Amino acid sequence: MRAYRDEPDDGSRLEPLGDESDLTTAGHASLDGHRSGLLKLAPFFGPAFVASVAYIDPGNFATNIAAGSQFGYQLLWAIVLANLVAMLMQTLSATLGIASGRNLADLCVEHFPRAVVFPMWIVSEIGAMATDLAEFLGAALGLNLLFHLDLRISVIVTAFATYGILTVQRYGVRPVEAIITGLIGVIAASYVIETFFSRPAWGDVAYHSVVPYIGGSSIIPIVGIMGATVMPHVVYLHSALTQDRIVPRNEVEAKRIFRFTLPEILIALGLAGLINMAMLYMAAATFHQHGLTMIADIPSAYHTLTPLLGSAASTIFGISLLASGLSSSAVGTMAGQVIMQGFLGFTVPLPVRRIVTMIPAIVIVFLKVDPTQSLFWSQVVLSLVLPIPIIALVYFTRRRDLMGSLVNLGPTTLLAAACGALVLMLNLLLVYESMYSLSGHGVPGIPGIN
Repeated sequence: MRAYRDEPDDGSRLEPLGDESDLTTAGHASLDGHRSGLLKLAPFFGPAFVASVAYIDPGNFATNIAAGSQFGYQLLWAIVLANLVAMLMQTLSATLGIASGRNLADLCVEHFPRAVVFPMWIVSEIGAMATDLAEFLGAALGLNLLFHLDLRISVIVTAFATYGILTVQRYGVRPVEAIITGLIGVIAASYVIETFFSRPAWGDVAYHSVVPYIGGSSIIPIVGIMGATVMPHVVYLHSALTQDRIVPRNEVEAKRIFRFTLPEILIALGLAGLINMAMLYMAAATFHQHGLTMIADIPSAYHTLTPLLGSAASTIFGISLLASGLSSSAVGTMAGQVIMQGFLGFTVPLPVRRIVTMIPAIVIVFLKVDPTQSLFWSQVVLSLVLPIPIIALVYFTRRRDLMGSLVNLGPTTLLAAACGALVLMLNLLLVYESMYSLSGHGVPGIPGIN
């Protein structure tokens, strides 16, 4: 449990990700009742929007488009379920940082034996690199499709662009949050326009959002939707973003910060869920409705939109993909910094971290490996990694000695454990089917695997 104090600095915490002085002043003014309305909540808004980028990254584009083209509106319910699981996990992660003053990686090092911690770090680092690979390739594909750049040139341009976004981190977390939130706004606006172009059947959207469908070969797309939505790196990151953002001076303030944080999680993750749904129903209303049920990769979707909806629709799709790739690549690198710093106990310089995470994407592009298949296999790696932070998160948030009055209630722990078991089961199924595809049979319904 956090040791409450006015100026916390015992030398053991992570280097802050944000400019604490202004946030602390504004946050304590809200806690003391000197602010009202939206101004009261403003200091606590930011972390969930950063985390939400992981739920609308290029992996989601590929998975949702494939599901919508093959099954129409029928798998919208899977996006709703995945988003609810994501909301729960991000709430637990944010609460862990608020209550304990530590992030998830910190606590793993402090409470688990070294024989467990080292493999956790290795696996988590692999997951962070797989995440960055997918996001980096997504941005490069966006540049390639929009400007017809050679993919090798696109990946170099992406490297400079994402590095540029992260350089503003030296001025505090607020500028980074503003850039990322702006890019989320671009993605959201793009899909409002795509909705206008595609004209989905709203009755079908409403029905299939709440009525589950499992039939035919739908299991694999359902697993893909879940695997592309609940991301391990932001489970680590969210706790780091809240651990020292506004430090509570007592347990009453900790509970108040938690209440102020909940609206942001609901808004940010809710918006991400709506964008994911828009990806799927756009594919359903355009590709599936026209009998194009095998649009299973991002370039095919881009090029097929032009004859169906016009060049403006495909351009907007490319812009949203580019915004998704750039924002999620920046967030992936932030998460990688938290994971490495938390498990190793020292800060890795940003240029080194950026170069390390860029290398796999650059190598894949220059070796001319199919980027869509690379996106898929990165999701498989994430599926293997995901259960580790979820299990650790549920374990720590049920401990009163760490969480104080913010400890999970019994039903919350049971629900979180059930969600973790569901994710684990689905991911094991995805891995099994992926291994099956290595024999040459392919995986029906998975982008790029034929």
